[in-house]
Amino acid sequence: MSLGQQLAPHLPFLRRYGRALTGSQTEGDRYVRATLEAIVSAPDEFPKDVDPRLGLYRTFQAIWSSAHIEDDRNPGEVPADPEAIARARLSRIAPLSRQALLLTAMEGFTVEDAAYLIDVSDDEIDRLVADALSEIEQQTRARVLVIEDEPIIAMDIETIVRDLGHEVTGVAVTRDEAVALAMEDRPGLVLADIQLADDSSGIDAVKDILAEFNVPVIFITAFPERLLTGERPEPTFLITKPFQRSTVKAAISQALFFDQSSVPTD
Repeated sequence: MSLGQQLAPHLPFLRRYGRALTGSQTEGDRYVRATLEAIVSAPDEFPKDVDPRLGLYRTFQAIWSSAHIEDDRNPGEVPADPEAIARARLSRIAPLSRQALLLTAMEGFTVEDAAYLIDVSDDEIDRLVADALSEIEQQTRARVLVIEDEPIIAMDIETIVRDLGHEVTGVAVTRDEAVALAMEDRPGLVLADIQLADDSSGIDAVKDILAEFNVPVIFITAFPERLLTGERPEPTFLITKPFQRSTVKAAISQALFFDQSSVPTD
């Protein structure tokens, strides 16, 4: 099997990581393209002693580390637009902490693998993740709409959301109910399943909501392939069922960094 064939199954998930790290499909894909160009231009330098997925992410990390420049805004300066707000919030979390959090909680790498990817010790990964979660929980609060038709999962998501200090505006089990709840009490974040109780679609519910107002969305689904097609704009945040609580926490925290309406707690 060629290197390209070995890497292909992992590209949609590397793109997901790039989007979560940058808050933008365009920006995230730019780093993924640069990663692939680096591999194509120097295939002999691709790590041979690790799993292809690890080698792919390791190459991405090298590109990100060499090209990414943190925001150097003065601490007292007030951001003027959503992107500036996102950069200001992100700059308050050390870049390695954000990467450690996303690599372990969202991408499912072990502590050992994450340590290899960002070139730190295993103990350092644990510290970085703890620091990131602590900082994130202090910075943002939101009102959250949950679109989920399975009661046990919905209750679990509600608990996670409230444990993070956010408010749940409602739980919808159908497309129509989701839209009605959103119009009645506009949320600052939406967590949505794809397949709903009456065979309606969470994707359609989200489209209806976004047609009325902008709000960050996290899809939580057992069918990620329906959204990771590369053929249309993809969700910045996508969690695969069954999920870990830490994964949902990480996605919520990152999503709120890129939304100007979430309220800083300090």
